[in-house]
Amino acid sequence: MQNSRKLNSVITLALLLIAGLSVGADAPATPPPTPAAAGLSWDDIKAKYHTPEWFKDGKFGIFMHWGIYSVPAHGSEWYVRYMYGGNAGIMQWHTDHFGPPTQFGYKDFIPMFTAAKWDPTAWAELFKKAGAKYVIPTGEHHDGFSLWDSAYNKYNAKNMGPKRDLIGELGAAVRKAGLKFGVSNHSANHFNFIPALAGSDQYDPAWAEFYSVADRSPEARQKFNDLWVKKNLELIDKYQPDMLWFDGIGGGISDAMKLAVASHYFEQAAVWAKEVSISGKHTDFPAGAVLDYERQGRIDGREVKDFAWQTDDPMGNKFAYVTEIQYKPAALLIHRLIDCVSMNGNYLMNISPMADGTIPQPQQDRLLAMGHWLDVNGEAIYGTRAWKRYGEGPYYDAPQAPFVGQGPDDPPNESYTTKEIRFTTKGDTLYAIVMDWPGEQAVITSLATGSKDLPAGKIEKVELLGHPGALAFTQDAEGLKVKFPAEKPCDYAYALKITGLKLP
Repeated sequence: MQNSRKLNSVITLALLLIAGLSVGADAPATPPPTPAAAGLSWDDIKAKYHTPEWFKDGKFGIFMHWGIYSVPAHGSEWYVRYMYGGNAGIMQWHTDHFGPPTQFGYKDFIPMFTAAKWDPTAWAELFKKAGAKYVIPTGEHHDGFSLWDSAYNKYNAKNMGPKRDLIGELGAAVRKAGLKFGVSNHSANHFNFIPALAGSDQYDPAWAEFYSVADRSPEARQKFNDLWVKKNLELIDKYQPDMLWFDGIGGGISDAMKLAVASHYFEQAAVWAKEVSISGKHTDFPAGAVLDYERQGRIDGREVKDFAWQTDDPMGNKFAYVTEIQYKPAALLIHRLIDCVSMNGNYLMNISPMADGTIPQPQQDRLLAMGHWLDVNGEAIYGTRAWKRYGEGPYYDAPQAPFVGQGPDDPPNESYTTKEIRFTTKGDTLYAIVMDWPGEQAVITSLATGSKDLPAGKIEKVELLGHPGALAFTQDAEGLKVKFPAEKPCDYAYALKITGLKLP
């Protein structure tokens, strides 16, 4: 009861202090509430928070980068930074295609961001067919353009560009399809993100606050920080997200501001009677959050974690759509999903829509390939938990090696051989996922007689998901040897269901 009163106190302060303030107001922004003044700390959040069951069971989500940067479709989602001098090559490319940035600014792309072919219902149906259980679109990236109908940021998709509430419409479609819906907010990095370019539209009074270049005084920084709090509270109250995802938050956003947002979110979730979570990087949120690792290759060690986590990983070599995008093969995407789940994590796969709202066919093909695989093998993924070891094989036994595909271009993996096996569990059922077709026989060395990893009990049955009937097997000092059928039940990876053991 005492903690509840503390939360209510902070939330009341937050709402009173931000009420009525909007971008462009002449008066200096009021400093955000100080949770410490109300006796609230991260320990209070930690005491009330638990990782949602829907997240632990869901395993696979869709992330996306879609915004103004999808119009030039060149370089990356950091286009606004690069075109004003952050990258000489992209600055020249912009000049060659649109004119000098002093004549054609980033704002001039906004009318070209039309979403003219966008069908949120079709998107939601595609995500469901892909086997995703939750969807997290970009609410705002580093460019300062909000994809929702915002009362606090006039530079938004409802007011200009598509003139639609992209977040609101997609959220409704996704939830109608039975999926969870979150929103990502990358805006904390916007204040110092864009380089200053003399003579550009960055100094046009009508757009100065959009670019956050003309005034970077301490007062402007404080106003920006207050806006960050307001936009997050607006996202929470207006869209009731199941997950609020943050990119790395720089030092300009104080701990008190993050705590004010987190406390409001969890208090409102209690009113909604919903299980929700923040997801953030590093130590941005000391409590109440699922840790996110950008790209699977940056996970700290290949091992089973004793906490729930996720990786945001692009389907291609870029997060945003660019004309030169290079896609990972479906096999690698499915292997990455399996790896994450076997280590107690979730796979949040990023797609890259085009400016008109089209999801390119190569992306759709990979989404459907994942869906087909999960239709057969979902039992070994959804609702499972990690075993005491996540796998076996030469790649597994070389923990110093980086994740396959690590690096800016994410090359196809060739390390997932028939000897690479990953484990998941559901009660006393052990799933052993063979990462390539083994031919006549698969050998699981972790289940060898006398192995230190061998659980109690006796293996009674081994089945191959997607194949009718039980498989013949033997067990000796070399491992559990399972005879495979002549025909593959699917592509990419093959899940054995092993029953009879007593798992810890």
